[in-house]
Amino acid sequence: MHEENIYMPMLMKIVEATDETPDVRTYKLTFQKPEDQAKFSFQAGQFGLYSAFGAGESTFCIASSPTRKDYIECTFRLTGKVTTVLNDMNVGDIIGFRGPYGNTFPIEEKFKGKSIAFIAGGIALPPVRSVIWNVLDLRDQFKDVNIVYGARTYQDLVYKHELKEWKERKDVNLITTLDPGGDKPEFGCTAWDGKIGFVPTILKESGIKGAGAVAVLCGPPIMIKLSLPVLLELGFTPENIYTTLENKMKCGLGKCGRCNVGNFYVCKHGPVITFADLAKLPDEY
Repeated sequence: MHEENIYMPMLMKIVEATDETPDVRTYKLTFQKPEDQAKFSFQAGQFGLYSAFGAGESTFCIASSPTRKDYIECTFRLTGKVTTVLNDMNVGDIIGFRGPYGNTFPIEEKFKGKSIAFIAGGIALPPVRSVIWNVLDLRDQFKDVNIVYGARTYQDLVYKHELKEWKERKDVNLITTLDPGGDKPEFGCTAWDGKIGFVPTILKESGIKGAGAVAVLCGPPIMIKLSLPVLLELGFTPENIYTTLENKMKCGLGKCGRCNVGNFYVCKHGPVITFADLAKLPDEY
């Protein structure tokens, strides 16, 4: 009896390529085989392994929303051998994709009918973007939508075109911020109308109400460490603050054992996790 090879990637064509920053790219991908597209589905928060043939594969989130059909998007930073090869590709090229893997943000079960706050820093916006668009595409099912996003410099902001779109929406409260000095002309900034300051500070000044609301927090470790107490101060509870541990992923299948802590496998039981559950794991997580 023939069994499907769980390590066999699907073939995906790059149909759009966007340079977000000097070292961050976004690809829009479509399925080469109609049967792959027909059986594929995913939910916000899941991830995949993207392969450059002959170089290997790397783990990224699916950055697009499941409400957008017939394609997926991924955003990655140029960091090593695989991403170097991926970064050299362009429209029309073929890459491999395995997935989707992992659990999801419980949008239907826990987010629906509530106010949502998204807090992200730098390259951590892509995994949050999937949830943001999922919520915005179903906007009438949620209360207030707040987005607090910051980066070291203007040059480091990803999805600049979408930030502009969110800023212009009447049903979204977008707050963008740059680290002090990040608005200088050498970083490509000509007229900055956002905030200047670190994300935790700007979040504290935002006045966002956390009682009965849900937060999605993703960013560099220091940003998360300093933002978490601010969220608690604003009224969010650990059970209603979510993050993603996708940077801990390796094989995606729970086979290699490089993402587990005891019986907890990030690729099988995560990457989405609440801070209430995160507190039960060792400090390195």
